[in-house]
Amino acid sequence: MGCIGGRKWEVVLARPLGRILSSVMHSRPERLGDQVRAELCALLQRSIRDPAVRLVTVTHVRMSRDLQYARVYYTTLDDTATRRETARRLRRAARFLRGQLGRRLRVRRVPELTFVYDESIERESRIAQVLEELRVDGPASPPDISDDPTTR
Repeated sequence: MGCIGGRKWEVVLARPLGRILSSVMHSRPERLGDQVRAELCALLQRSIRDPAVRLVTVTHVRMSRDLQYARVYYTTLDDTATRRETARRLRRAARFLRGQLGRRLRVRRVPELTFVYDESIERESRIAQVLEELRVDGPASPPDISDDPTTR
């Protein structure tokens, strides 16, 4: 039975188009990174008793090409001193979280987790603040060059 006239072709056509496109458009590390991010979000909300770690938001996960390592980017609303303590607590919880991921993911090897604070949110808010200040001040008007003797 071939793919063109047989049932295999019909099964492919019966899939939702979005599912076909998402599997074609994204690489395996991206898909696994999305899955790791979703599972970590659930684990941080339900399985961790530490209140400082429960307030962490996982923004994205970047997987290595061989799927052995996961760099987990996170953010929190705390100040810098509390942020350092949160980073330390996340490093301590990494082994537990990796074990829980091993029970939930269908992979041969569970990736080693490295937590990195995501500064993009802060940069984004600084840029928005500068743009707002520019908008409030208004655009600087160009100098009137009609009376300038050097332009004649």
